[in-house]
Amino acid sequence: MKLHNAMWPGLVGKEPNTDHPPISLERMLDMTVAADVDGHKFDGVDLFLFHPHTDPDISEDNLKKMADLIASKGLKVGSLVAPVWGGTVGDSAMGSDEQQQKFLLAIEKACRIAKLLNKHGVRQYGVIRVDSAEFGVQKWRENPKANTARIVDTFKKAAKIAEGHGERIAAEGEICWAGMHSWKAMLDTLEGVGMPNSFGFQADLAHTYLYLMGYNEPEAALLKEGYTDEQFWPAYREMVGKLRPWTLDFHVAQNDGTVHGTGSHEKTGRHCQADDANGKLDITACSKLWLEGAEKRGMKHICWDGCMFPNAVLENQKTWNTILGAMVKVKKARRSWHSPLTDLFN
Repeated sequence: MKLHNAMWPGLVGKEPNTDHPPISLERMLDMTVAADVDGHKFDGVDLFLFHPHTDPDISEDNLKKMADLIASKGLKVGSLVAPVWGGTVGDSAMGSDEQQQKFLLAIEKACRIAKLLNKHGVRQYGVIRVDSAEFGVQKWRENPKANTARIVDTFKKAAKIAEGHGERIAAEGEICWAGMHSWKAMLDTLEGVGMPNSFGFQADLAHTYLYLMGYNEPEAALLKEGYTDEQFWPAYREMVGKLRPWTLDFHVAQNDGTVHGTGSHEKTGRHCQADDANGKLDITACSKLWLEGAEKRGMKHICWDGCMFPNAVLENQKTWNTILGAMVKVKKARRSWHSPLTDLFN
């Protein structure tokens, strides 16, 4: 299982002319390459397909230059985050016909870039990642059934576009996105799409922890504050058991049980540093549950996600060494978890 670093923490929640400006792709790549834990290195990166890292309409020549740069550093490209949000290329998957068409255009652009990266050879695995691009759940709650149906319709159309390009889509479960804001809402959406070979789930350890607590859907909570370890693991297994069959992409992460937002990004599960003393998760043990049967679902890499860290944290090399160390522990432990087929994917 290959180990990737996410490039979007250099963009998400970052704003020019502030104390948290965007961090260039080149700088993020350099810090990724510099990370080293007892000789273990990152194998690749996952990308966000929007400015200033990647122009969604990038020319083939310029994309080749970017791919050459990444490859020259000994890295591969894995999953690609499609620019589905309003203000990028796309718009709400729950919105009007015009908004839906913008969402689908973002998928087309992402698939075009994926095809060119595959042709180059720097990309050999990964998915196209999306979410509903509908911030918050207030509007969704006005008519949950109809609004979920609209999101499902958009996602089905997106999945068919991806299929036509030989790609798969994974929707990131996160409490800030309508129709994906709880494990139950996410499962309803996945089952509504009903295309598990083309459209699945992207599990992030930090965000799915908030699913357990029912942050944006209290009636779906599986745990209450003050829970014990004896209560945690049965609840965690229940949630993972429902979503794991759909899981096509996975983010190693940590969460302290709180929410956070920066810039224009809605409050969502807080990503903490891997060694945060307030972290709620045993990263290795939780990863084990999510990654059971990963190869059968076509997964060949895992990625770290640490959005909305302060720039001083992101530009400290120790941060990336600590992150890599946590991922190496997952990889090492994983080798003893399952069948000899593992060797085919390491």
